[in-house]
Amino acid sequence: MEKLNVAILFGGCSPEYGVSLESAHAVITHLDSTKYNPVLIGISHNGNWYYYTGEPEKIRLDTWNNPDDCAPALVSPNRDSRALLVLEDAGVQKIPLDAAFPVLHGRNGEDGTVQGLFELAGIPLAGCGVLASAVCMDKDRAHRLASTAGVAVPASVVLERDDVNTAAAAAKIGYPLFVKPMRAGSSYGISKVSGPGGLSGALELAFAYDSRVILEESVSGFEVGCAVLGNRSLSVGELDEIELSGGFFDFTEKYTLKTSAIHVPARILPEKAREMKETAKRIYRALGCQGFARVDMFLDNNGKIFFNEVNTVPGFTAHSRYPSMMKAAGMSFEQVLSAVIELAVNR
Repeated sequence: MEKLNVAILFGGCSPEYGVSLESAHAVITHLDSTKYNPVLIGISHNGNWYYYTGEPEKIRLDTWNNPDDCAPALVSPNRDSRALLVLEDAGVQKIPLDAAFPVLHGRNGEDGTVQGLFELAGIPLAGCGVLASAVCMDKDRAHRLASTAGVAVPASVVLERDDVNTAAAAAKIGYPLFVKPMRAGSSYGISKVSGPGGLSGALELAFAYDSRVILEESVSGFEVGCAVLGNRSLSVGELDEIELSGGFFDFTEKYTLKTSAIHVPARILPEKAREMKETAKRIYRALGCQGFARVDMFLDNNGKIFFNEVNTVPGFTAHSRYPSMMKAAGMSFEQVLSAVIELAVNR
């Protein structure tokens, strides 16, 4: 069988550029080489696109963007082309694309922008499409849709830069609370605020990442994640549980686990685990997700399930939460990657 040309996008014009490099390196090195030919597309910090032909290790080390390994490139928007156009000295090289896998985290990659480009070009897209990507990136709108599907969500208030009644809004939620940029990932710009004295600094930090900020109730209990795979028919991995010794699951804890731990499977009763898996599927469908996504929820001290967020491009190293949950359910990282691509091609 002829191998499929799969565009793997990495980097990106986003604060999560470095996280993308780690994920993309893992995807490239675990892709089934008997089925797929990776076509590597690197996006620089300032948003320039390149066809990359160097070693995968240079991606992980962030030394990929150099003249020896890169040529300027763009995706043709013509639906009858379905190709990457590489701008070389001798002319334009046309590389056919059978599918695209954006291993991009955060804004300008996970928010529907890149997804729109590939949908416009008619190139099958691994993962969520434009609408689901955009909605899941917006914490307030994602919560509203989940709520209409009958899932509990934390109390929240949305603030703009010029809002002056921030203290009253925070008092309405009650302390402790979280201050979050509306559209950011990897816990960038998030603060847990225990009282009025910390509100101003937390808002300043959050507004550095977005023009809209959400104040959110701090739910008791702990966070539980669910890896969901599929389009119409859905399968899930084992749940994972984040154990914290203090604070919250910020950027440092997510990528170092200095004082926290992740348990797979989650240490909850089987009947509650089944309920949380079904809730994750309901959220996934309500937000229009396809391909794959990680649904994060809270299980409070009274056993009530709250929706937190959906990551449409979760961390994708071999040891990241999504692959770990799928591995615990009997699916290897290589099998997950193949399934994600096949779901795109056969959608």
